[in-house]
Amino acid sequence: MVLALTGSVACLALAAPAADGPKGTVMKWNVNSVERQALVYAPSKADASGKAPVILAFHGHGGDMNDAQRGMHFETYWPEAVVVYPQGLPTNPEADPEGYGWVYNLTDEDGQRDVKFVDAMLATLHEKFPVDDARVYATGFSNGAMFSYVLWSARTSVFAAFAIVSGRIPDSVHLSQPKPLLAVAGQRDRTVKFQDQVKSIATARQLDGVSETGTPCGGECMSYASDKGTPVVTYIHEGGHVYPPGAPYLTVKFFKEHPLGK
Repeated sequence: MVLALTGSVACLALAAPAADGPKGTVMKWNVNSVERQALVYAPSKADASGKAPVILAFHGHGGDMNDAQRGMHFETYWPEAVVVYPQGLPTNPEADPEGYGWVYNLTDEDGQRDVKFVDAMLATLHEKFPVDDARVYATGFSNGAMFSYVLWSARTSVFAAFAIVSGRIPDSVHLSQPKPLLAVAGQRDRTVKFQDQVKSIATARQLDGVSETGTPCGGECMSYASDKGTPVVTYIHEGGHVYPPGAPYLTVKFFKEHPLGK
């Protein structure tokens, strides 16, 4: 996960989290006889509603939950939220035993493993925290972003909105229900081809019924309004396959604006 950008993307850069910030706890689950784990940050501040929003943040292929936390650190921008950094498993154990990530094709023999992991995590979070079901969100980088698209399809009623960074809609995924989307993409991305990301954004825009002409919202930002209440906001930067340092702030801002039913 690259955390530094140059050129016009500098406008996305924000301050790094403080070293003495909130501390996370590693939680574990047994899903189909496989141990799964995630780094979980409990709210460090009470929400005025008495309930807690939830962010599930998925790392990219070859990364891990600690990489995700260091790059995303959502808990510093939304202290009222439960923030979860799940740990992936190898997606191709024989060829790439250390390539931790997320699987896309739900019809494969092991295709449900990560969706079931999400189900297990959310069940436990509901037991431990006063979860606000109207404010459950998913986001990810690269492989984790593509898995977020999987969740949009497989658990569409669970999540209020999605934030996709350097990801495309996997071939096995078919979106059917409009959802608010924040999409961050780099024009020089060669890992997840930029044109594929643009195509995925266009698919989401059509589903969300947004305006054809966007409204500038600062820097590389364009906002596309929707009569359905499911807008699309894009940040198209000049960088490559990177997670911009400003993305956590932008993600939290977008999520706060889009609970379910609003």
